[in-house]
Amino acid sequence: MDTPLPTSPLPTSMPIAGHIDPVVTARDITPRADGRVDLLGLPRPRIVEIFAEAGLEPKQAKLRAKQVYHWIYHRGVTDFDAMTDIAKTMRPWLAERFVIGRPEIVVSQHSEDGTRKWLLRTDDGHEFEMVFIPDADRGTLCVSSQVGCTLNCRFCHTGTMRLVRNLTPGEIVGQVMLARDALGEWPKAGQADLAALTDELVDDDGGYSPDGRLLTNIVMMGMGEPLYNFDNVKGALKLVMDGDGLALSKRRITLSTSGVVPMMEKCGEEIGVNLAVSLHAVTKEVRDEIVPINRKYGIEELLQACADYPGASNSRRITFEYVMLKDKNDTDEHAHELVRLLRQYNLPAKVNLIPFNPWPGAIYECSTPERIRQFSNIIFEAGISAPVRTPRGRDIDAACGQLKTSAQKMSRAELDRLAEEKQAALG
Repeated sequence: MDTPLPTSPLPTSMPIAGHIDPVVTARDITPRADGRVDLLGLPRPRIVEIFAEAGLEPKQAKLRAKQVYHWIYHRGVTDFDAMTDIAKTMRPWLAERFVIGRPEIVVSQHSEDGTRKWLLRTDDGHEFEMVFIPDADRGTLCVSSQVGCTLNCRFCHTGTMRLVRNLTPGEIVGQVMLARDALGEWPKAGQADLAALTDELVDDDGGYSPDGRLLTNIVMMGMGEPLYNFDNVKGALKLVMDGDGLALSKRRITLSTSGVVPMMEKCGEEIGVNLAVSLHAVTKEVRDEIVPINRKYGIEELLQACADYPGASNSRRITFEYVMLKDKNDTDEHAHELVRLLRQYNLPAKVNLIPFNPWPGAIYECSTPERIRQFSNIIFEAGISAPVRTPRGRDIDAACGQLKTSAQKMSRAELDRLAEEKQAALG
C-alpha cells in the first residue's frame, strides 16, 4: 500500500487566490503621448502598411520599410538621421511621423554577483522590470510580458501585483534592444547615434565589448504569464528569431508558463521555442495552494500537454521549475512522486530546483540546503537532471520570484485585500 504524500493545510489567514483571465489589449503599437507611431515591435509587412497609410507610394513604402527594418534590428539605430542609405530629404519626413523607441529606464541596479535589473516605464506611464544574468559561457535576459501578473502564485512576489495591462510587441522586444544597447552589442558601424546612451549604460568593469555576444539567451520568465499575452509575445519573439531581425535561434529562447494548457500546443506550433513549466508541486492540494491556476488546469492535464508539446525531445527537453519550500513540497516522498509523474508521461525532462527567494510578507521559508541536496539526489538517481539553481541578484530583488516594481510597496493588509479581490473575481 502506497504511503500518502504529506500535505499541508491551506493557510487560514488569507483567502485562496484564484485565476483571472486578463483583459486582452488588441493594440500592436506602443502608445505615445506625442502622437508619433513607434515602429519598434512591428513586422516589416506592418511597417509597409503604415508607410503607405502615411502617404508613400506602394513601391516606395516597401523599399523604405526594408531599409528602416534593417537599421532598427541589425544596427540598433534609433535616429532616422543615422540611416545613411535613406535620402536626406526623406529622413525629416520619417522623424515627424515615426519614432524608434526604447522603454524608459527609471532605475538601473547592479548586483554584487554581476546581475543587472532595470525598472522600466512605458510611454503611458506603467512600470515593469527586466533582468540580465551573466555567466561564464552565456548571458541570459529575463524578459517581462505583462505589467503586473494575472496569476497569484503564493510564493512569488510578482504574483502580489495587479495585472495592469499586456505589454505590446514593441515593449517586449524593446527589452532585448535595450539590453543590447547596454551591453554595446550592435555593430560598430551603427553605433554613432548610440554613443551617448552607450556611454551611460555600458559597465566598464564588466568586460563587455561591442563585438562580443554577451546576450546569448532569452527567457520569458519576467513579470506576467506569457501565454496570456500570446499574440504580442509571439510577435516580439518572431522579430527576435527573424534572420533579417535580431537573428537569435529559437533554441536559445525559453518561454515559461504556469500551466495555461489550451495555449501550450499553439505556442509550440506557432513560436517553437523551448518550454519551461512552473510545476512547484506534485499533489493537487499543494499545487492548488501555491499555483492557483492548478484549480483550472490540473497536474495531469498539464503534464499531458507537456507530453504533446511540439518539438519536445531528448535534445530539447522540457524544463520543470520547482521552487523549494520548507515543509511544503520538499520531502523525499514528493521527490519520488515527481519522478513517477515524469516517467508516467514519458517526458523528456529537466528539473530546475529553485531555492525560495524570500520577500517581505512571504508566508513560506526556503528548504534547507541539505534537504534540497537530498531532493536533487533522488531525481538524479532516477536518471533525470535536477540541478539546483544558484540564486542570482538577491541583493537587488532580481532573483526568481522577486520581480515586482519598486513603485508598488504593499503591506500585509494590502496583500490580503488583493487576494480577496482576485478570489472575488472568480465568483
